[in-house]
Amino acid sequence: MSKAARTLLGMLVFGVLGTVVAAEGDPTRRADRLEPLFLNAATGFSVSHYELRTGVYYRWRIESDGLEEYRLLAPALFRESWIDQVVIEDKEVKPFGLYAVEFDDEGVIDVWFIPQRPGEYTFYVEGLENQGFSGVFVVK
Repeated sequence: MSKAARTLLGMLVFGVLGTVVAAEGDPTRRADRLEPLFLNAATGFSVSHYELRTGVYYRWRIESDGLEEYRLLAPALFRESWIDQVVIEDKEVKPFGLYAVEFDDEGVIDVWFIPQRPGEYTFYVEGLENQGFSGVFVVK
């Protein structure tokens, strides 16, 4: 079978399966709320380990104390997830993809997503990994 034929077959199968999943209900109707992540200049992350499942809709609340500028990265997790929305001060952003979120001041950011692939995915604040600002998502 040619590469083009395999690609077309994969697209057709994915389309059919996607239709079946959509017919069973909207997975984004109700999100599982993860334990909120607090970014604290003195202690680092409040949570350093999350256990998730593929195909489950999650809301991840991230809250900054505002004492430092934080650039929170989770590039592999975000690349392997469907990002539904990012909410900042009650304003929704519908991104095509996501690499990082950044806090310049105190505030809250909610990321709504569905992990697509199992694996271990790190999240961290760039440059502060050795000061308590690193963690891992284990997706099963």
